[in-house]
Amino acid sequence: MFKRLCSTAVIFGAAALAPPFATQAQAQAQGLTCLPRAALVERLEGAYKESPTGGGLQNPQQLLEVWASSETGSFTVFITRPNGVSCIVATGQHWTGATTAAAAGVAG
Repeated sequence: MFKRLCSTAVIFGAAALAPPFATQAQAQAQGLTCLPRAALVERLEGAYKESPTGGGLQNPQQLLEVWASSETGSFTVFITRPNGVSCIVATGQHWTGATTAAAAGVAG
């Protein structure tokens, strides 16, 4: 019983220490497009008329960004790593931004 418990702890401990993101080669093997962030931003602004609409840190090593265009309706979601390489996670059409409505009757 003790051997089984120790080996289980070692296995799950090793899994917890695994890096939270793939290398560029692994990302490309999974079908993700990766390129320097500056080149991606230039393409999104020029060809698709997209601009930043949101984002945040997934963890200290990954910045998730959402870029969209109200003009063309296109959007792109990508992750940027500290080395400046960005990998596109999703793209699409018919982007609609969320609107925030103030609560009626609440004075603040």
